[in-house]
Amino acid sequence: MRFSTALLAFSIMLGSTSSLASNSVKNNLTDAQSDPNTLQLMVGFPPPVDKRVTLPDSNFFSFPKLRWSVCHMRELLPTASIERNPYAYTPLNYALLPGIDELTFKPSNSNKLMTWQQSLAANYTDGMLILHKGKVVYERYRGCLDEHTKHAAMSMTKSLTGLVAEILIAQGKLNDKTLVKNIIPELTNSAFGDATVRQVMDMTTALKYSEHYADPNADIWQYSYAANPLPKPKEYTGPVGYFEYLQTVQKQGQHGAAFGYKTVNSDVLGWIVSRVTNKKFDELASELVWSKIGAEHSADITVDGLGTPFAGGGLSATLRDLARLGLAVANQGAIDGVQVIPAKAIASIQSGGDKNAFSKAGFSSMPNGSYRSMWWHFHNVNGAFAARGVHGQTIYIDPIAEMVIVRLASHPIAANGVIDPTSLPAYQAVADFLMQQSK
Repeated sequence: MRFSTALLAFSIMLGSTSSLASNSVKNNLTDAQSDPNTLQLMVGFPPPVDKRVTLPDSNFFSFPKLRWSVCHMRELLPTASIERNPYAYTPLNYALLPGIDELTFKPSNSNKLMTWQQSLAANYTDGMLILHKGKVVYERYRGCLDEHTKHAAMSMTKSLTGLVAEILIAQGKLNDKTLVKNIIPELTNSAFGDATVRQVMDMTTALKYSEHYADPNADIWQYSYAANPLPKPKEYTGPVGYFEYLQTVQKQGQHGAAFGYKTVNSDVLGWIVSRVTNKKFDELASELVWSKIGAEHSADITVDGLGTPFAGGGLSATLRDLARLGLAVANQGAIDGVQVIPAKAIASIQSGGDKNAFSKAGFSSMPNGSYRSMWWHFHNVNGAFAARGVHGQTIYIDPIAEMVIVRLASHPIAANGVIDPTSLPAYQAVADFLMQQSK
């Protein structure tokens, strides 16, 4: 089963916030040095051999190649489209504020002050947009990104999946107390069979499943093999596609006792919402969310070999459209005063999850955190919550400051715990600045 290592790496990187494999990367290139434009990756007709980022012979999600790949996923992998509504495009309102680049803050792991502008480079930022009271006050594009380029959202995809589920619950089409086996009989004998929909949504399922990437026998590898969209070799006898693999996951422990961040939960939820509506996830995400938020561009989502969307990490979208998604959530489902997403769905997300269950997972950068409907809650003084993905992807919503921050990045280390000591104090500094402007 030693095939398509590039695609296996892709599955790993997009599926987790704690990739040990990625954490072991030895990075000797700064943000400026690793800029794909500086490196001239995939430039030329054809590009020189040493500048190519290709499949299946290239580890396209290794650093620094990932700094190009994050903006070119549909050129590397099969995708489905999450369609926008071309007749309901909503322009963003702008009121750009000077002074944000010069804001200073102290990272939680340092005694030295850092400016906001310095933090962009420190976190290998590709795009940054800040909304305050519904207006864009800051916008920057760097690296591979521009206004119309789609960037891999990684595990922020999970938050879109959770939002879709919450909308269906609000519409009365899904009951979060229902056992999974009563919706998907094929999962009856798996770990998920006797879990509730809510336990899947909040990742408090008890799974005998390892995402320990340094272990070549970890379950994540078999999951990656199954999901690989390229044809399987003749000797391969394992599951084909996400749905077949999910049926093999076994239970270990008691559901509801502890939070465990495992991507397979998101793909089970993707299966659940598809089964109760008889629609593919990309169609649902378009119908319930993307066509409602005034998106400028359709989004993409990667698919497995059977065309099943990767509900746990396959989304790519533009910076501005992700800002529109964040704005809709921050505004309790309203866009320009029109309720496009049920307020009940947003209220459920914003209520937060079980802090005691979350504490057992050991996320040191979020000591007071929780997780609900595949959104992360910080439980800080401003009640901030976020969609998050590896390598620095974030939609950070601060209700008190009336602020939404969207960051797209290609940090060489996957885990957000490495980036948080810089990012979270920076976000609070901007929130404090914006609240001061309002006085």
